[in-house]
Amino acid sequence: MFDARFLTRFALASVVALMLAACGPNAAVPPADPTVSVSTPLVKEVTGWDTFTGRLEAVDTVEVRPRVNGYVERVAFRDGDYVHKGDLLFVIDPRPYEAAEKQAEGQLAQAQAQLVLADKELERAKSLIAAQAIATNVLDQRAQNQQAAEAAVAVAAAALARANLDLDFTQVRAPITGRISRKLVSEGNLVAGGDANATLLTSIVSLDAIDAYFDIDEHSFLRYRRAADGKQAVAFASGGEVGIALPGDKSPGFTGKLNFAENRLDASTGTLRLRARIANLDHVLMPGQFVRISLPAEPAHQAVLVPAAAVASDSSQAVLFVVGSDDRIAARPVELGRLFGKMREVTRGLEPNDRVVLSGIQRVQAGTKVTVRMEAIKFEQFASKGDVL
Repeated sequence: MFDARFLTRFALASVVALMLAACGPNAAVPPADPTVSVSTPLVKEVTGWDTFTGRLEAVDTVEVRPRVNGYVERVAFRDGDYVHKGDLLFVIDPRPYEAAEKQAEGQLAQAQAQLVLADKELERAKSLIAAQAIATNVLDQRAQNQQAAEAAVAVAAAALARANLDLDFTQVRAPITGRISRKLVSEGNLVAGGDANATLLTSIVSLDAIDAYFDIDEHSFLRYRRAADGKQAVAFASGGEVGIALPGDKSPGFTGKLNFAENRLDASTGTLRLRARIANLDHVLMPGQFVRISLPAEPAHQAVLVPAAAVASDSSQAVLFVVGSDDRIAARPVELGRLFGKMREVTRGLEPNDRVVLSGIQRVQAGTKVTVRMEAIKFEQFASKGDVL
């Protein structure tokens, strides 16, 4: 027979073993609620901007051509120089035109001498006709000679003026201030001048101001017109300010003002061409460059903003995951606006006091109870001027 004390100790040991087994590593422990990071939306004043691609063009472009024929005697500039209006660029051999000028001066002097003689003969005829010493037709003849002499003086004076001009034109000067291109004709070459087929010598583009041409779509055009009719602060009206950014720039580094809109939309593309003029005193901008033009498309307003990374999509609509008062996840359909830095504007479906899930959403789904960790949205993600989608 077994000892009663032995049986009692055996039973106690069995109970303890069973309790230890229940508390061992294989015991089922209820899982903790997943943790998500949440934040209330950022509410800030913003301005919506539309961005278009454009190209810079010079305000003034001049093709430099000679006005007279001749051999190029000298090139008076260096390729790529910045020249001023009136600077000497080319010299065409002036000797033939100097000779023509002297010839014209001589012809003018001869015509003036003939006029002096004709005046004297006319005065003499007038005195003789009073004394009835000559016939009337002689007076008429001398009056006609005097008028012809006056006309000859006028013709000779015009010929001299033309000779002076031709001599001046042998010095080809800059018609505008700007950056000159390379010389297209070297010394010693014969050039033709004076008409549309004149030899192209070089070209000059102005740089102190520069124009940006760009096209806006018909939808944007109508939206701007409606806003302008409502007297909102948009840049579509002439003189409105726009931002100019070079490729690679994150934000506009230049400002310009709209000064031209085409008088009709392009039927083939459905776009309207606009022009903005930009001050370019440092000559940083060059014709032919691509730029991004930003137009303020709507006035400043208070916007509800969330990090763009927090926005998800559910089939055809945008969704934000929010945590309710019961600490459970809910999927909230929203309407989105513009992008402001790394922040997205929410135009409908979100309240300023809603708790938006920023991270950890991969571990939960709608209806899941979660542990909330509040975070603050980083202000450096925000930009006060937003671009279109």
